[in-house]
Amino acid sequence: ADRATIANMAPEYGATCGFFPVDAITLDYLRLSGRDPARIALVEAYCKAQGLWRQAGDEPTFSDSLALDLASVQPSLAGPKRPQDRVALEDIRAQFDLLLELGGRQAELDSDFAVAGEPYALHHGDVVIAAITSCTNTSNPSVLMAAGLLARNAVERGLSRRPWVKSSLAPGSKVVTDYLAKAGLTPYLDQLGFNLVGYGCTTCIGNSGPLPPAIADCVNANDLIVSSVLSGNRNFEGRVHPQVKANWLASPPLVVAFALAGTTRIDLTREPLGSGSDGQPVYLRDIWPSDAAVAAAVAAVDGGMFRNRYADVFGGDTAWQAIAVSGGATYAWDPVSTYIKHPPFFAGIDQPPAALADIEQARIMALFGDSITTDHISPAGSIKPSSPAGLYLQGLGVAPADFNSYGARRGNHEVMMR
Repeated sequence: ADRATIANMAPEYGATCGFFPVDAITLDYLRLSGRDPARIALVEAYCKAQGLWRQAGDEPTFSDSLALDLASVQPSLAGPKRPQDRVALEDIRAQFDLLLELGGRQAELDSDFAVAGEPYALHHGDVVIAAITSCTNTSNPSVLMAAGLLARNAVERGLSRRPWVKSSLAPGSKVVTDYLAKAGLTPYLDQLGFNLVGYGCTTCIGNSGPLPPAIADCVNANDLIVSSVLSGNRNFEGRVHPQVKANWLASPPLVVAFALAGTTRIDLTREPLGSGSDGQPVYLRDIWPSDAAVAAAVAAVDGGMFRNRYADVFGGDTAWQAIAVSGGATYAWDPVSTYIKHPPFFAGIDQPPAALADIEQARIMALFGDSITTDHISPAGSIKPSSPAGLYLQGLGVAPADFNSYGARRGNHEVMMR
């Protein structure tokens, strides 16, 4: 699970993907996750036959190598708008204030709003979204258990989520909810607002939903630069939420910690998260779970959980089974669908062209600078009602509440052209 996390979170270290060799640990994970014994034996036999199997002493000779002193590793986040911009946990406040200064903002600006009749002040850097959202690290038992244990320790010390933080839990697998429940950690996550909202991509694809009206109005009226903290691996501008300009990628336990602190303008290595039920300050180090506690919790994960959850995974739930399908070898295009349309790009492709000719002196279509992301090419966030795509959908009778996201509408070329 740790290898999968490191491989998938490659954007944070400036790569497309990370690779690990296949070895006995790989087979152990396949057994834990309920794979068929025959498939596991096939993986081992194939990798050994192809020279892909690795064991101590037979490492290949590399043209270059890097050394890392593990004692130098620091807790970090990535942000506020590029996944490869690593910021040490102890430096995040200074980094945020520097960005405010460069943008001509006053760091101490605050504005008033109310939640359930209680008055509060919102500031630059305050966390309005804290999401343990589906990514590979949200199917990693060690970090998920660490988040649950930190939530338990926080609740027992009398800490609570700040009222302006919208928090959620959207793991990548139903097995996650099983082992959190078995470890007795679900009630503590629920108490801090990390309630289960679903499975799969949510926050980092723009599906956090709207901010509470009082907070949204406050952000707009005062042009506040507020933050999200999420456990995904994408934080491009506008992707998480159109009103949240600073987006920080963090591990699940740090997501919980920032929901407690309520701001990213804080040094969690030195400043308290808040005051406990005894009135005394509580620091992150006071509630961070030990390695032994995490290991004990992870020991509760067993292969039966995976086998039970995935035994009938292709059957789907009742909503999936209720979908009417016509069958057949090809897709039955629905002309009134606003999600999936038949693109005209291949119309007449079965007809031979009149003539084929070389393309000569073709002009470059566009020349871009650095940091062009997938979101600049094909956005994935929410659809604004005033945008060309939003106006198009409303013209078809789709209400803004039903827009979903660009990511969900990618099957409709009419939306994406806009």
